[in-house]
Amino acid sequence: MHRIIIVGGGAGGLELATRLGNKYGSAVRKKGPPPLAQVTLIDQKPTHVWKPLLHEVASGSMDSFARELEYAAQARWHGFEFHQGPLTALNRAGKSVTIGPLLGTDMSEVLPTRTLEYDTLVLCLGSTTAYYGVKGAQENCIALDTVEQAISFRERMIAACTRAEYRMDETVADKASVSIAIIGAGATGVELSAELRNTAEVLHAYGLKNLDPVRDIDIRIIEAAPRILPTLSERLSAAAVELLRQKNIILMTGEAVSEISAGVVHTASGKSVNADLIVWSAGIRAPAILAELDGLEVNHTGQIVVGQTLRTETDENIFALGDCAACPWPDHQRGVPPRAQAAHQQASFLARALALRMQGKPLPVYTYRDLGSLVSLGRYSAVGSLMGNRFGKKMFVEGLVARYMYTSLHRMHVATLQGYRWMLLDMLSDWLRRATAPRVKLH
Repeated sequence: MHRIIIVGGGAGGLELATRLGNKYGSAVRKKGPPPLAQVTLIDQKPTHVWKPLLHEVASGSMDSFARELEYAAQARWHGFEFHQGPLTALNRAGKSVTIGPLLGTDMSEVLPTRTLEYDTLVLCLGSTTAYYGVKGAQENCIALDTVEQAISFRERMIAACTRAEYRMDETVADKASVSIAIIGAGATGVELSAELRNTAEVLHAYGLKNLDPVRDIDIRIIEAAPRILPTLSERLSAAAVELLRQKNIILMTGEAVSEISAGVVHTASGKSVNADLIVWSAGIRAPAILAELDGLEVNHTGQIVVGQTLRTETDENIFALGDCAACPWPDHQRGVPPRAQAAHQQASFLARALALRMQGKPLPVYTYRDLGSLVSLGRYSAVGSLMGNRFGKKMFVEGLVARYMYTSLHRMHVATLQGYRWMLLDMLSDWLRRATAPRVKLH
């Protein structure tokens, strides 16, 4: 059988493994000839959480355990294999990848180093936080790359609010407040700030009576560009500014961060911002391991250089998709943007392209279709532009309608992975959870 290995179980990688497993996996073939391909997914985590939801995990408005999907279970249901562990090496001549040892919570070795051979390799390792060399940023900031980081931020935020409530209760004259600084006004930073204001209001209702959710919890965004959401349209940015100001979120645009010390953000203009919690969401880059993989060509941000077939320029047997791939976008000054919709489109494309590759047919050409952008601004609001330029102009949406559209993006992801029946059941269970549990995870 043709051996397909997919490294990285993010939105694109898991969708591709599921599609190929459904088509070729022996677990779903009840009769007929043996499958043409063996599909294997590798990831260093045991579970999948859709990354665009991490800001909701960080704010406490979503319980990550209710949204996790077990890779092993997905593999069993959809006919592919799953191996847990980090990618550590690539042997292009021998057409094999090395998976590092899997360690338990006590740091004991659960699984040793393993080597798997492939005929086709697909790399989709996503992205990590880029600190751009800012002194003290990595040491003194919290990133939101993983579920563990998001949970850590939520716990520290609730602890900070609880301590402030206690101080205010004991010493009325000391109006201690909580200050949260978010570095970077991209989608993650903007969405997190709006969710945090909603969380503050819920915490006030659930026992923190002395802590005013607006006056005593300072939330501010610090952005080097002249406006927030700099990669999106000015109209979208202006609408987001208005909604954030209604939530009393302070915006500091045109302020490049020069250094971050313990509890203090220093800007190039000489300003200093004290903060109990500092979140870094100012940019992303590809994982460092990609630059170490047996001569694969990468760009200045560590992304693997691929052509319009998503095949690497270095090796005809290796493909890449998602945030870790530098894919050309014809007639545009930049490449395909690192968005969830791009990873979804590329997974769908590769599921078809790899079938043609196994038949010895030429690979088709991938073209990115910009379907627009949506930015969540809390439980009942969002802003965005839909359809991109497919019909000659963009359609601007905001408010509750935009929020429903934003929520539907995750629903469609669930439907792609598990089918529409499961997606409807997931919607029902989500409604029941919200009806019987606090709106914010309180511990």
